[in-house]
Amino acid sequence: MANVIDGKAIAEKIKGEIAEEVARMVKEGMRAPHLAAILVGNDGASMTYVGHKEKACERVGLKSTVYRLERNTSQQQLLSLIREINDDDNIDGLIVQLPLPEGLDEQLVINTISADKDVDGFHPFNTGKMMLGLPSFLPATPYGIMTLLKESKIETRGKHCVIIGRSNIVGKPMANLLSAKGEGADCTVTLCHSRTPDLKHFTLDADIIIAALGHPKFLTADMVKPGAVIIDVGITRVEDKSKKSGFRLQGDVDYENVAPIASYITPVPGGVGPMTIVSLLKNTVAASKIRQARK
Repeated sequence: MANVIDGKAIAEKIKGEIAEEVARMVKEGMRAPHLAAILVGNDGASMTYVGHKEKACERVGLKSTVYRLERNTSQQQLLSLIREINDDDNIDGLIVQLPLPEGLDEQLVINTISADKDVDGFHPFNTGKMMLGLPSFLPATPYGIMTLLKESKIETRGKHCVIIGRSNIVGKPMANLLSAKGEGADCTVTLCHSRTPDLKHFTLDADIIIAALGHPKFLTADMVKPGAVIIDVGITRVEDKSKKSGFRLQGDVDYENVAPIASYITPVPGGVGPMTIVSLLKNTVAASKIRQARK
């Protein structure tokens, strides 16, 4: 049976370290880092995610502000608020919760966020720096996965990693980070997607599989070689009448059948999710230090 990578426990450990760092900053006369989030509409999952981020900020001593906008907010109104926050020198990081309601241009929104406050790591400027191996704000989920692998002491050098999913948020940056030179990377990476023929051929050869496509139980036991490391990024709400909420969270991996084969595996929930939030906090602290040092 696989070793379960407890993302929640690792995240709590890192939150403790962040809290100590923030306390030191305040003691030295700096203000606490400040994260702003914009939430458009009333999507249940998005509201839950933003609530988790608010609680995480409170836990480590960060100031947080959430701007809640109506679903019918216009593109111009949203961009105007983003520019206003860009100009606020007391705010260090800004995230716009995705997905946005239909009719709003997500890429335009991302491009409008100041690269200096882009703690989600989605701005083309930060993406370009990451591709070149330069210091930048890394996308929160890939950053969290890299931390999970490091904290779990999983060897990556020379390993074959197969990533399922080519999104700009997870798949592509993940491939870049794992194929980079250095500790915690040096992987040979295969990036698979919906147009990959005979995907099973690739996954059966993988030492590490990162499933990030949003398709519940997509990765099955017959697609995994014994001893592989499985990182499940997927998180889909599926109907479950036995739950008070009426749903449960399901990953992209058929956990019950894959876990006995794997050497390490992340659960859903409690695996990658908590690490994404921790990475956001780390980016915000870094942004705050840079901003306050400039003064």
